[in-house]
Amino acid sequence: MTTLDTSTPSIARSNQRTGYGIIRQFTPNWFAVTMGTGILSVALGQFPGQAPAFAVGELLWLVNIGLFATFTLAYLARWLLYPQEARRVFDHPVMSMYFGCIPMGLATIINGFLIFGIAHLGEGAVTIAYNLWWIDVAMSVGFGLAIPFLMFTRQSHVMEQMTSVWLLPVVASEVAAVSGGLLLSHIAEPSTQLSVLLASYVLWALSVPLAMCILVVLFLRMALHKLPPANMAASSWLALGPIGTGALGMFVLSANASDILAAQGLGAVASAISGTSLIAGIILWGYGLWWLAMAVMITIRYFRNGIPFNIGWWGYTFPLGVYAVATLRLSHTFPVASIGLFAGVLIGILAVVWLVVSLRTLRGVWLGQVFVDPSLETRTA
Repeated sequence: MTTLDTSTPSIARSNQRTGYGIIRQFTPNWFAVTMGTGILSVALGQFPGQAPAFAVGELLWLVNIGLFATFTLAYLARWLLYPQEARRVFDHPVMSMYFGCIPMGLATIINGFLIFGIAHLGEGAVTIAYNLWWIDVAMSVGFGLAIPFLMFTRQSHVMEQMTSVWLLPVVASEVAAVSGGLLLSHIAEPSTQLSVLLASYVLWALSVPLAMCILVVLFLRMALHKLPPANMAASSWLALGPIGTGALGMFVLSANASDILAAQGLGAVASAISGTSLIAGIILWGYGLWWLAMAVMITIRYFRNGIPFNIGWWGYTFPLGVYAVATLRLSHTFPVASIGLFAGVLIGILAVVWLVVSLRTLRGVWLGQVFVDPSLETRTA
């Protein structure tokens, strides 16, 4: 049986702090760092009237660009220097799921170009975001098809070891849909607007229904086999990711769909599509309240017994972040004070969690304890 242990294996301990050791152990789950940092920058960017918060968001966006570039170079170097070992990731039933983190991390940078970049680059920021978005779409759809295909054809999975990391390659498409929705108001050409709008709805459809199916299996798995091991504790939050992102995507697309469709002579269906999107977003947001409460209870249970730190802790950040931003969007549509307050509380918690996880990650990097590729020790029995 294939082991799923993601704690530090012995193979990584001897040379983790050397350059070649780091590259040899570098894995796609590091892009979860860019997801968590990126969603905090996006969340803070929702407050342009609060200069300190907006400035911190902009700084985090710039830092995130540097992180994404560094991680990309490191992972490419691994494929160049250790191609045989790098290929083993495709057989690993956990680590392969993290390929979905790459386009999701890039999506937060694309959003940052629209939130922060226009003030510095003008229309050039929109052009960069638009071109990067199509790259992001290609990666999201590609990983969303390739990784499940590998699950069906060459990986070994058993129900009791299933966790919500199965969602990662699937959710990338709906994250791209949100970025597409944000692009719409910055595109001048009506035909291009319509293409991006349609593509965004299709991306949402490629992700959300399948993610909901996985959540059904996840519910059954936890009822039958209880919680995952402590080193996968952060995965309890991943279920909130597709729900929050799905709701956010519907809110963003609803805000833009009506005008774009009407401009293309589709006014007869514009209101229906926009209204249906809004209702779908509200339903998903409400569904997310259940998973948010469950994730909190599960996390309290884990922390009462103590859990080891690993890069998987970044799983606490992005799902909470997208749900917080979706909540803030909902408060703009329905100006109910309690919803806006709830959004502010969630963003505040996100900032604290990001700070804690960042400090633990920096400590792990300094000690050489977080550069681990479990696929190098995958064994069968």
